[in-house]
Amino acid sequence: MSRITNKHRGIREIVHNRSLYLLAVPAILFSVVFSYLPMAGVAIAFQDFNPLAGLFGSEWVGLDNFRFFFRGSDWLIITFHTVFFNLMFIITGTALALALAVMLTELGRNAVVRTVQSVMILPNFISWPIIGLFSVTFFTADTGAINQFLHAAGLAPIDFYTEPGVWPPILVLVNLWKTAGFGAIVYMAAIVGIDRELYEAARIDGATRFQCIFRITLPLLKSTIVMLFLLSLGNIFGGNLEMIYSLVGDNSFLFGSTDTIDTYVFRALRTSGSLGMTQAIALYQSVVGFLLVVTANKIAAKLDRESALILNSKEATRPQCKIPATTNGWRSYSMPLRSSSPPCACIRSCS
Repeated sequence: MSRITNKHRGIREIVHNRSLYLLAVPAILFSVVFSYLPMAGVAIAFQDFNPLAGLFGSEWVGLDNFRFFFRGSDWLIITFHTVFFNLMFIITGTALALALAVMLTELGRNAVVRTVQSVMILPNFISWPIIGLFSVTFFTADTGAINQFLHAAGLAPIDFYTEPGVWPPILVLVNLWKTAGFGAIVYMAAIVGIDRELYEAARIDGATRFQCIFRITLPLLKSTIVMLFLLSLGNIFGGNLEMIYSLVGDNSFLFGSTDTIDTYVFRALRTSGSLGMTQAIALYQSVVGFLLVVTANKIAAKLDRESALILNSKEATRPQCKIPATTNGWRSYSMPLRSSSPPCACIRSCS
């Protein structure tokens, strides 16, 4: 009986808000056509795919494509590089974006801050191939700007394109330069949404600017930080093909420190033309990335349900109260509330 009632309630909800659901139709169709229908191509990972024979006419080879990839040691190296680079991008990008957002917010709204915001977000709109062309002017052995500076300082030049050890920090720094500005804008938008009365009350009680940052701003940004981290975690097995290929290219001297899953797949597709093997590697990326996101989301839901992307029914109905502590800063914890309890509110007792 309850199922029938819920079904009727759902139908009434759709009819009542039909204009809103109609607005969602293009997005739903776009997702179905470009995200869900192509998932049938997963079958290619288990085939010796022939474009002329098609998806249903190609020979099935079982797990042979996976064995070809996993039988050597290359998959361990490129998987390590992929995870390492993405973790470094996430950690350093989050730290720098937070620092920039807090710093610019503390400086207030003035012409200088607005100019800095505009300048630091510009690299986000420059494509990686253009950045790759610029990098040549810096890293070329004979005429590069860095080696010209080293020569003027009486130091030995560095042949960047034959030294694999220098490229991991270069890739991290270039990625920071390109993405940190946009991340800072996202965190600034979250900081602006924090109630200013919290800062006023803290300053009345004698809190310094740094205490306000570490006791109010950062704790209240925790949900945003965790949510963005979970979204980034889904792409932790993505190899950043466009960035690495634009900066490094097909330089075999640098494969030992820069080769990732995506660059390996791209190179294998050009040399062997095996669509089945490349699809098998892509499936490996997707499955492991999905499991990482689900696991991290589960952990986040246990620690702080407001930070989770998806909640199950039990977690969604569990109320949470955020009560700032007077002596130890702002802390968030969950406590059971009866149905007759008043709405949860933040209460601060003054000493």
